[in-house]
Amino acid sequence: MPKLHRQLYWVYGGYVVLGIIANGLVCILNANELAAGSGLARCVCGYIAIFWGVRLSLQAVLDVKPHLSVWWLKAGYHTLTLLFASFTALFAWAALA
Repeated sequence: MPKLHRQLYWVYGGYVVLGIIANGLVCILNANELAAGSGLARCVCGYIAIFWGVRLSLQAVLDVKPHLSVWWLKAGYHTLTLLFASFTALFAWAALA
């Protein structure tokens, strides 16, 4: 793989990790405001629901089955799928409620 591709993957991965950390911090530090249901809170919850919904939909598109060679990798994969579905449903509910 060319050096530029490796660098781009690191940049993309960094953005995703920082996005997840930022979403988590927003939720933890502003839980009361998000639960209050203001327009901004609903938009933030809607954004986070879309974020996790896109990630959940990627589970169906990406073929990772050949890499799930041992039981703990399969368990982790299914656990992450449940978490992504739960996050999507929870934040969608918060955005629409």
